Amino acid sequence: MTVRIGLIGKTNTGKTTFFNAATLQYAEVSTYPFTTKQPNYGTTYAISPCVCREFNVKDNPRNSLCVDGYRHIPVEIIDLPGLIKGAWAGKGLGNQFLAVASQADALIHVVDASGSVDEEGRITEMGKGNPLADFYDIQEELVMWLMRLIDRQEDKIVRNLKAGKGFVETLAEALQGVKISAAHIEAALRLTGLRGEEFEKWTMLEDKKFAEKLLEVSKPMIVLANKMDLETAGANFEILRDTLTSYMVIPASAEAELALRRAVQKGFVKYIPGEEDFRIVDESKLTPEQRKALEFIESRVLGEYMRTGVQFAINVAVFKLLGMGVVYPVSDPAKLSDGSGNVLPDAYLMPPNSTVKDLARAIHTELEKGLLYAVDVRTGLHLPGDYRLKDRDVLSIVSTTRHRSKT
Repeated sequence: MTVRIGLIGKTNTGKTTFFNAATLQYAEVSTYPFTTKQPNYGTTYAISPCVCREFNVKDNPRNSLCVDGYRHIPVEIIDLPGLIKGAWAGKGLGNQFLAVASQADALIHVVDASGSVDEEGRITEMGKGNPLADFYDIQEELVMWLMRLIDRQEDKIVRNLKAGKGFVETLAEALQGVKISAAHIEAALRLTGLRGEEFEKWTMLEDKKFAEKLLEVSKPMIVLANKMDLETAGANFEILRDTLTSYMVIPASAEAELALRRAVQKGFVKYIPGEEDFRIVDESKLTPEQRKALEFIESRVLGEYMRTGVQFAINVAVFKLLGMGVVYPVSDPAKLSDGSGNVLPDAYLMPPNSTVKDLARAIHTELEKGLLYAVDVRTGLHLPGDYRLKDRDVLSIVSTTRHRSKT
């Protein structure tokens, strides 16, 4: 499956800088509110230790990259137009924002930890803004948006309930376009203690309570405390971390990550996203200003927080929030290769509780149709179609339609 991460937050919090740092694109960045008027789509990577080192082989990736023994697996990332109060009702670019946010599997909520943004998203004096209030403003917009979606289905839900159709089934059909499933709805009902059959009797407070939990389970979120390189960010980060205890709050400097990755492009430094340090390749190539900027990143960002936070946030979203595991399918279990001789050619991100059958379907629908079993490369055991995949599994799928598959 393609994993999609949405970047949300108020305008001027650094979402587009994060996007550029993660994708090495050149989306427009400025201090004007709503610079991002259309969503920016790009590819970034979730990074996991590759099994090539365990098997002591040189791999030839096709659908991913292997850098110094770490597999970089493509993930889609969307930079969304910034939100302001009233977005759920169409204020600002709200409708556009929410329509795209609904397609994300997980959200990274970017806040300006330095407090340099006012409640309307305008740049203000550093420390005058309120990052915690900004977070709650955006959360309220998301909840109100979801409440509105459910409210629009009220007549249909009531009719179906009276006709004997289940609440979960009805709502799941109505919300499938925003990637909300029956499992999400059942989880929200369980967490709120509400009963779908009594939907007509829910109060406004219960409507909101349900929407909050449904948002929580269907669009898992981390909070990115951005601009940690600025002086006023430290105190605000502590407030965010200590108050938002239901979320993982990650300190970050998207600006520092972008600077390092641009420096890599120019051959100035050696740096792998997510690492705790970098190495200058040739001091003589750097101007005094560039050297000073790198020294600042080394002391103020990496020295304080060990990392810029950008790659860490992406990995947390994929592997912690979504619980994805990395699975390596091969055709030849002895050579760990595909039919063309590529060693460990593919790495698939698979959701929790995925089975061999799910993996076969992800590779090719024809492979699933003729599925017999899979061979665990490490043990040689034959695994049935309902075997639940584990992170770092290396499997060879045996199917009657194998010759028509991509493996």
